Amino acid sequence: MADLKVLFGFHAVGVRLKTAPASVVEVLHDPTRRDARMRQFLQRAREAGVRLVEADGLRIARLAGSHGHQGVAARVQELARSHSVDDLLDGLDVPPLLLVLDGVTDPHNLGACLRVADGAGAHAIIAPKDHAAGINATVAKVASGAAETVPYFMVTNLARQLMELKERGITVVGTSDDAPQTLYQADLRGPLALVLGAEGQGMRQLTRKRCDVLVSIPMHGAVESLNVSVASGVCLYEARRQRG
Repeated sequence: MADLKVLFGFHAVGVRLKTAPASVVEVLHDPTRRDARMRQFLQRAREAGVRLVEADGLRIARLAGSHGHQGVAARVQELARSHSVDDLLDGLDVPPLLLVLDGVTDPHNLGACLRVADGAGAHAIIAPKDHAAGINATVAKVASGAAETVPYFMVTNLARQLMELKERGITVVGTSDDAPQTLYQADLRGPLALVLGAEGQGMRQLTRKRCDVLVSIPMHGAVESLNVSVASGVCLYEARRQRG
């Protein structure tokens, strides 16, 4: 089973049962948890024809690498995905909506960004290989299933990738506290890549130079910036609002 990966938590495992039940090899569950949520989850797993294995919380924690498993984990096969950004873009018949994360290394932030990207209908998240968190079980848990639905591409050279997006006619909009216009003044209706940097540091200088437009999120209180996942949600949903 070395080629399998592990999902844990009700949301992450539940989304896989819903979207690709044939890829679920087995579900481990804690038999001491007998509440309504667990009963409903097990019923869904049985209806999907998945093998159920009773396991204590410690065994599930060892498999998941976390004690936040809620009594549920699954061994699953990797799903077929687009192999590259180009493959994904070539297959779209609507204007792309992409989220680019520059320097987001915290798994919890990445998981939250994946969740909001799924909710807003973003087609993919792009990040650099050398300044980013990868997808792991913690990311999948925080993403509440969105790690299964939103393609996540880690590219060798982010600045070059942004140039290639621009060559495809995709407008690259970066976020910065000192931008000359706000998010709400920008036209976000066409092919779009929204670029956000890590909280505090922001985008790297070369990434910033590759942006066509810089926008700010208006801050009306005492804090100076938003968490990157919250900022991603604000930006993506404004783009979605403008698209109608």
